[in-house]
Amino acid sequence: MSLESEVHARIHAAMTELKGELVDLSLDLHAHPELSMREHYAADRITASLAAHGFEVQRGVGSLPTAFIGRAGTLGKKPRIAILMEYDALPEVGHACGHNLIATAGLGGALAALAGLDGAVPGELLAMGTPGEEGAGGKVIMVDEGAFEGVDAAMMFHPGTHTWLVRHATASTHVTMKFYGKAAHAAGSPELGRNALNALIHTFVMIDGLRQHMPETARIHGIVTHGGDAPNIVPEYAEGAFLVRALTMDAAEKLWQRVKTCAEAAAAASGVRVEFEVGKMYAERKNNRVLANLFGKYLGETGEQIEEPVLRGGTGSSDIGNVSLVLPAIHPYVAIAPDGVAGHSREFAEAARSARGQEAMLHVAESLAHAAADLFLHPEIVQEAWESFRTTGADLPQ
Repeated sequence: MSLESEVHARIHAAMTELKGELVDLSLDLHAHPELSMREHYAADRITASLAAHGFEVQRGVGSLPTAFIGRAGTLGKKPRIAILMEYDALPEVGHACGHNLIATAGLGGALAALAGLDGAVPGELLAMGTPGEEGAGGKVIMVDEGAFEGVDAAMMFHPGTHTWLVRHATASTHVTMKFYGKAAHAAGSPELGRNALNALIHTFVMIDGLRQHMPETARIHGIVTHGGDAPNIVPEYAEGAFLVRALTMDAAEKLWQRVKTCAEAAAAASGVRVEFEVGKMYAERKNNRVLANLFGKYLGETGEQIEEPVLRGGTGSSDIGNVSLVLPAIHPYVAIAPDGVAGHSREFAEAARSARGQEAMLHVAESLAHAAADLFLHPEIVQEAWESFRTTGADLPQ
């Protein structure tokens, strides 16, 4: 048996042994959802497993306490292959984006790859915990702070309702709008007040008017996070949270400036003041076809039915886009629920703890491990991935 065959046989055997541990962890994370940048329980559980299986673990990366990096192999030696994990949840609906599956698939992929290489990693294998994908931009921060410097390939997956090796994503930015007015008795002396809530409501109305003049692929959505304290008090403070999405970072920035003008006009008309807190900009996604096809080869061998991607219309956003613009990266989707089940819904949260969800997670973990092993065994594939990275642009809808 060749070295390559031995490595892949060991990966398959390792996945058989890891199955129970990974499923138990996936369900445990699902039962303990944590919001962005507060994922202490998840980080503890995942890093404990990495350390127990032979990774050298760094807790806290840069400015992010719940980020981590598990390392195996020779520090700084090429190639440097990273398998990424997300583990934050959503308010109220928990793991309705399936990050418990992303975390355990990434963990399983890293553990099985190390086992397949029998500890003799001809380079450096990184298991990277990237917190705060749901709005806080953990990967954006990690890119900016240098955590991905020298990495040759980054791989992860996302659960969905279709199995696609590539998918475009919109650029986006989170914005909090804070309106400051003046309180007064709403019945006795309303003329002395300045209604901050009115300004926020007018902002929503003006954004609705703006929708007529946006590309089909752009999106703006928001919620009222504070609308006042009592109905008989003119609201002196109101706050809204918004997401502005467009095909590219440049387009999203231009759209945000138009949204900002709406809010400023609404504030001026209402006689109040507005302040903005602008979050990290999530980039459009640049899928690496070399890595995607390598992963897809092994995913297909698990029995997963890979579909042709649909590259049209608006989509969600992810901070993996920022990683994909600086190094070869993939973010494939694997179906855990039927078409028509919405992401970020309670139904999708149920799918993330279902038997099908766990099956997909295990298939992805093994496929990530096989793909990572190939990148170490065949460094020419890494070079091909970089050549593809340099000569292709981001994926945009047709």
